[in-house]
Amino acid sequence: MSFKDAVDSAADGMKKTGANVKDALNEAGHRANAEGEKAKRDLAGDQMTSGEKVGSMFRQATKRDVRNNT
Repeated sequence: MSFKDAVDSAADGMKKTGANVKDALNEAGHRANAEGEKAKRDLAGDQMTSGEKVGSMFRQATKRDVRNNT
């Protein structure tokens, strides 16, 4: 393995690590947003209309789907 190959290999490893960190942060953000929707429903309880609850549940599911597909 030449020096250039070693440098290229190290650079590729750093790019992959950076991409993994970015993905982990994005996933954590989506998870927090989805959990926030559920917490909002739990806190509001009966003060939310049925329509608001359905909308909140839809937003939570959408955020979960985004997290699972990224």
